[in-house]
Order: sequence, then structure tokens, then C-alpha cells
Amino acid sequence: MKSRNNFVLLFSIVLCLDLHATGKIKLSLQQADSMFLANNFSLLASSMNIEAQKAQILQAKLYPNPTIGTDFNVYDPDNKQIFHIGSSGEKDFQFNQLILMGGKRKTEIEMAKTNATIAELEFQQLIRQLRYKLHSDLFSVGLQQFLLEKYNKQLALIDTLLSSYQVQADKGNVPLKDLVRLKAEYLQLNDNRAEIFKQYCETQSDLQTLLQTPFNIEFEFTESEISDYIRLHDYEELKSEAMKNRPDLNIMQQNQLLAQQYLQLQKRMNIPDVNLLLSYDQRGNAFQNQVNGGISLPIPIWDRNKGNIKTAEFKKKQTEYDLAELKAEIMADLQNSYTFYSQTVTEYKKLMKLYNQDFETTVNGMTDNFQKRNISIVEFVDFFEAYNEVLTELTRIKTQLVLSGEQLNLLVGKDIY
Repeated sequence: MKSRNNFVLLFSIVLCLDLHATGKIKLSLQQADSMFLANNFSLLASSMNIEAQKAQILQAKLYPNPTIGTDFNVYDPDNKQIFHIGSSGEKDFQFNQLILMGGKRKTEIEMAKTNATIAELEFQQLIRQLRYKLHSDLFSVGLQQFLLEKYNKQLALIDTLLSSYQVQADKGNVPLKDLVRLKAEYLQLNDNRAEIFKQYCETQSDLQTLLQTPFNIEFEFTESEISDYIRLHDYEELKSEAMKNRPDLNIMQQNQLLAQQYLQLQKRMNIPDVNLLLSYDQRGNAFQNQVNGGISLPIPIWDRNKGNIKTAEFKKKQTEYDLAELKAEIMADLQNSYTFYSQTVTEYKKLMKLYNQDFETTVNGMTDNFQKRNISIVEFVDFFEAYNEVLTELTRIKTQLVLSGEQLNLLVGKDIY
């Protein structure tokens, strides 16, 4: 615990220094996970629910409180005395203790423990769902930033070319249609950038909510972190892991257990509880200073709790259907996600073979040749449009690979990537 606190303190210091220096948060995947676990309000609220359910276990273990009562004389007409409760007066005391029979208290303790287990599983499920969103948004914002930087460089280049072409067009050295074509390309590229920037801002907003920070997130990742998502697993193995690890499936199974416990409790409610009695009467009906003991219990003749028992039976049956439906849904989602992931891996491998440093070298060469007028405006613009399509496709496939891998993590219920 001490080493963990030291790590959190060190991480906070580094984070604060980075904020003061840049106004942004530069995070790796591990740093983002640590910040998420420490700051996310949804997780903190869910953890409080776990403690609340554990407190109910303590409550279920407690015995019913005893009751005490007293009767005393208010007015003695024979002696014309008010509150005649002394040695010659009248007063009595009663003590009652309810004893729960039939294992009701034990069943209530078991139900409280089951509810606490459900709360812990719900916490695990929330963590997995939010981590899926966090990791997906981190890589999305990182790849969007990559694409924006490429677009910014191209816009700056075309802007420089426009200034030069404007001068030459004014002198009549280049056709006006070439200048117009170059302006159109600039506007189209700027429009594409605006759409990406909108997505970038929306993703930043989601990240700021997840990490509880007002600052923009600058996600630092490597190409190897993306390629780490390329690990094909046997589908049958994934199905088996999902059946063991899915928090929502475990929650449903616990709900089934809870329904069984509730049915058991309702059946035991038909067993009468015993009420122990102890009383003292100063002037009892039989003799002075009378001490009595007794026992009472209801006779289950009219109310045998049949309605509640029948309701509990139907609820138990309902959980069986719900569990079967969830298992079918898990298998369908897992199969479709696995197929989509496999297709994405194939696309990614193919694209990475096609995209290499030759693209960047060609961009520089095309720009130089265009400035030297060795190629036409049509050739230059066509190349740039094709290059941007490659960049967009590259970003899409990388994002899709991460998202499909994280989706499998979520569906299997454990980190396989």
C-alpha cells in the first residue's frame, strides 16, 4: 500500500509539472489507467455501493431487539392515592424476546452476502465498460491528432503554393484555372480537416469526463502498441473464457442464486417465530410479587404465505430465462465481433504492406517537381487527393483494429490484448 501511494504521489507531481509547462496532459496508456481508477466519479460511487451492501451483512447478523414494558398504578381509589407504586402499591414489568425460527436469519445473511457479491461484480463490470471506452477514446484521439498534424502540414504547404501562384497568376505566368484548382484543393482539404477536428473535440470531451480533468489529453503511443492487438485467439477458447469471466453473466448467476434464496426465505416465513415472555407483577392475581414466564407463537392457519411463495417461484423461473437469453446474446455478440476483428487484422496487415516511407518520399518529390513545373496541377492535385485517402484509410484501419480488440476484451471479460 505504501509503495502504491508513493507511485500515485510521484505520478501526480509529474502530471502537475507537465500541466504547468504545456497546459495539456501527456499520458501513456498505463498512466491514463491509473488516473482513471483514481479520479472517475462513477467508479467511486460504485465502490460506495459495495461498502453499503457489506454493511447489510452486518445488519442481517443482528438479532431482533427485545422489548420491555411496565404497568403501574395511576390512582388507587381504595386509599385515594395517586401513583401508588411503593411497597404496598401496584406495578408490573414485562420482557419480550422474539426468536426467529426455521433458519430465517441464516437465509437473510446469505442473501445479504449475495447482494454484496453482486455489488462487487457490478463494480468490475463498470470498470471494464469504462476502460473499454477509455482505451478506445485514447487511441482514437491519438490517431485523430496524427491525421490533423498531416493535414496541417499539407494546408501550410498549399497555402505557400497559393501565395506563389497568386503572384505568378497576376503576372500572367500561370493560368488562372490552375490557381482556382489549387484553391479548391485547399478548401476541400480544410473541410476534411474540420470534420476530423470535430470528431477530435468530441473525443476529447469524453476523455475529460472519464479522467475528470479540464485539460486536453495528448495520448502518447507507439506503433507497436497498435500492432499488439494482432494476436489471433482460438474462438472456442474465447467462448470458454467469456462463460467464466463475463461480469454480467456472473451477476445474472448471482441473481439466480438470490432468487433461490428468496424462495427459501418465503418458505421459511411460514414457520412460526417464538416470542419468549418474562413478567413481574407486584400484586399478581395469584400471589404477591408474582414472576411469570411464557411463550407465544402464531398459528399458521389462515396465512401460510402462499402468495409470496408463488411469487418467489415465478421470479426464480424468470432468472432462468434471463440467464439463458444472456448466454445466447453473449455467443452472438462474440461470434460477430470475432469475425469483424479477424477481417480488420487482415485489412491492417495488407495496408501496412502497402503504406511505407515511399509515400512520404513521393510527397516531397511531387511537391518539388510541381514547384519546378515538371508536373501539372492536375497531376499534383490527383496525387495529393490519393495520398490523403491513404492517410484517412490508414487512420480508420488502425482505429478499427484497436476498437475491435478492445471490444473482444469487453466481450470475453478479461484482457486478452
